[in-house]
Amino acid sequence: MKKTPLYIAWGILFLATAVLGSVEPGSLGLKIVMICLAAAFFVPPALLLYRGISQGDRAQVLLLRYISAASLGATFLLLIANFLSTGLSQGAGDLLYALLIIASAPMVCSRFWVVSLFAWACILMTTLMHCPKKK
Repeated sequence: MKKTPLYIAWGILFLATAVLGSVEPGSLGLKIVMICLAAAFFVPPALLLYRGISQGDRAQVLLLRYISAASLGATFLLLIANFLSTGLSQGAGDLLYALLIIASAPMVCSRFWVVSLFAWACILMTTLMHCPKKK
């Protein structure tokens, strides 16, 4: 299997989780769909990581490392900014929350924040521990 379909699927899942993360789940069915999409979001990067490690594709593993580190870093900074924005206007808080939805779409979509952060951390740590050596 080529990498391109996995990246396309990952992009589609990102868009779906970002859109659904911005709406309030009303029904149990929508909550289940949101949780399933957020979990499915991590399947393409896990497959890409597995293939990168097993095939010795250093560039692929490094790309996943940078993406996961950027997502975790942006999520951390935006969570701190959201907590510190309590004294600001509602518009500023809404803007920061919208940025958080974009930075960590599966986290906000699933409403189980620790699971998404753990999945990103697992990807990051795996890239750090099993990155193929330079030739």
